[in-house]
Amino acid sequence: MRAVNWNRPDDDFTATFWSQNLMQFWTDEEIPLSDDKMSWMYLNDQERDTYMKVLGGLTLLDTVQGGVGMPSLVEHVEGLQRKAVLGFMGMMEQIHAKSYSSIFTTLASTEEIDAVFRWVEKHPQLQKKASVISGYYRNIESPRDLYMAMAASVLLESYLFYSGFFYPLYLAGQGKMTSSGEIIDLILRDESIHGLYVGVLAQEVHASLSEQEQAETLQELDRLLRELHANEELYTDELYAGIGLQDEVKKFVRYNANKAMMNLGLEPIFEDEDINPIVLNGISTRTKQHDFFSKKGNGYVRTLNVEPLRDEDFRFDF
Repeated sequence: MRAVNWNRPDDDFTATFWSQNLMQFWTDEEIPLSDDKMSWMYLNDQERDTYMKVLGGLTLLDTVQGGVGMPSLVEHVEGLQRKAVLGFMGMMEQIHAKSYSSIFTTLASTEEIDAVFRWVEKHPQLQKKASVISGYYRNIESPRDLYMAMAASVLLESYLFYSGFFYPLYLAGQGKMTSSGEIIDLILRDESIHGLYVGVLAQEVHASLSEQEQAETLQELDRLLRELHANEELYTDELYAGIGLQDEVKKFVRYNANKAMMNLGLEPIFEDEDINPIVLNGISTRTKQHDFFSKKGNGYVRTLNVEPLRDEDFRFDF
């Protein structure tokens, strides 16, 4: 067995992705979610139900990616530094999944939370998303299989999450549920870099395949995307029809399907469309100015140098 030697780079980009992942690191405990309680009180029952179900669906996808997807890629990818980056990304997926539970705990009762997770377990379109993607992760036996698993991972990270991201961003763009929206913003940035990195690895694997395998995998990827998109439209209709946002969500989903294809070095599959400006505002809201790669969060501050309180801390000399 070999030890990972970061002084001998696997390539000219993995160390950069490692550093960027560390720069973006966050935990849900560092976001003050209680600030959203007042906003929650002003949402109607349908809006609350949609919000809870959106987060439940996102929790399932992050659970799959953290528990099945990234570990499968770690096992089969070449390069110990690459394995390290993918392992770190898998850990972040688990933080994402936990963060949704933190939002639930802040806003809802135990009974309401349990009902959402029962809904997740029984929802056909949601379960299909998870099972189709997981099927590629669980059946890696050749470079061709590895490419399809990586491509499926990019579709999940860069595309399938976004029907769920839409509503928290839509509310945050209106100044509602902004702390939960900040968590979604942080997750979105993680998923963006995950999709980009795995997309680069996938392109390498694809280039190593025979011409016949390259053509066959692209045909399979096109079929997979169309199958997932038909399922995604059904999911979006059911989830968002009650609040009248299904058409706006579908535009956002198509926009991100194109981004996923570009992460794989391929041409967009859908025509360009204008995205709801409120959602874009939810993504871009800042308390400070940041560029994409330096941003951690709107008002995110990591606590440093924590010390226990002492009696002396409460003695003041005036």
